[in-house]
Amino acid sequence: MSFQILLAAALSWRILQPGVEFAEIKSVPGHPLYVVRVDSQRANVQAGLASEISRAPQTAAAWCRQSHLAVAINAGMFQSDQRSNVGYLRHGKLRNNSRWNSYRSVVGIKAKEHPLWLDLDQTQSKAALDKYEIVVQNLRLIAGDRKNVWAQSVRRWSEAALAIDSRGRLLILFSRAPYSMRDFNAMILGLPLDVKQAMHLEGGPEASLSIHVPGLDLDVSGSYETGFLENDANQRQWPIPNVLGVQRDRE
Repeated sequence: MSFQILLAAALSWRILQPGVEFAEIKSVPGHPLYVVRVDSQRANVQAGLASEISRAPQTAAAWCRQSHLAVAINAGMFQSDQRSNVGYLRHGKLRNNSRWNSYRSVVGIKAKEHPLWLDLDQTQSKAALDKYEIVVQNLRLIAGDRKNVWAQSVRRWSEAALAIDSRGRLLILFSRAPYSMRDFNAMILGLPLDVKQAMHLEGGPEASLSIHVPGLDLDVSGSYETGFLENDANQRQWPIPNVLGVQRDRE
């Protein structure tokens, strides 16, 4: 797959609220790559967990409405109980999933501080994560040396992902257009996003992104996933139990 047209595109950032910027990058016709860049020293990054508020899973759009979020995206893949993250997930003292698995990316998030992003095969201790309010472990896409760790595959899907740049800003990424993960990684590494590390959040029709701020209301969903839904027909967001988001600025 050639990314020449996409990689040549200039990024135009739109300020959504203090510390939050948005870019829409033209890629596959009709299916842009959406990027939200978040400075967590200025914007309040939040987690919404159905298990914490005794609520059924809901769409990203509903999470924005109910939890007063400007932005919401999947926090990670979830288990068959429709509540628990596949990897470790803690919000404050609540452990949505207390078990660490073999996934190699984890991020710790705390208000007014830069996130802590670790490659779990490169660190001997997780103790530094204890002071962070949100800690989530997910499948790694890009390692800390900007290394694309995925081999090429015929499998592809719509993608919701989280990355961090060299300045410690989080990058919320969404592509309805399906890619193999090696190609998706190559694409975001080639763009002027300064991606340092990245993790997979969700793929296929469950991948979701919502943005609700003055002047922009966006609710998008994924569709294609090899071996599950091999078409572009899905037009609705699916309910999800856990989201990462940005608190809406007071209007």
